[in-house]
Amino acid sequence: MAHHLAQINIGRFRLPSEHPANTDFMNALDEVNAIAETQDGFIWRLTGDGNNAVDLRPYPDPLIAVNMSLWRDLDALAAFVYRNGAHRTIMRRRREWFEHMDVYMALWWVEAGRTPTIADGQAALETLARLGPTPAAFTFKTPFPAPGEREVRPVLDECA
Repeated sequence: MAHHLAQINIGRFRLPSEHPANTDFMNALDEVNAIAETQDGFIWRLTGDGNNAVDLRPYPDPLIAVNMSLWRDLDALAAFVYRNGAHRTIMRRRREWFEHMDVYMALWWVEAGRTPTIADGQAALETLARLGPTPAAFTFKTPFPAPGEREVRPVLDECA
């Protein structure tokens, strides 16, 4: 059975998303999301009432923003995350808008044709926080191959 790579990342805004201090981040969302959708290997991304997922509130804390997407494989996602100029530019500034979180991103494999839920993403984050990288939830630095695959090469966090 073929698999696709799911990713979730969350961030806790320093100030409410609508605060003027977050204007550059909020204004970049449409452009960065549109670029993601044109990338080789892109399959799906989570959206709320707008063209992004910032309005979704899956956590009790209203300052936590969630982003999820689905990709063909690790290389396709890494190409967007680490080699796309618009994405890199905005992510280099993330500390201006978001507080530090020990676990803010998780990757996991889903069966091709299945769209992950926010609950799936939350479970992946919780698993990663509790157990560290495992086949159920991992990171770019410590990736695991898709079920049935033999190996995967690590993708280092070039954005840090």
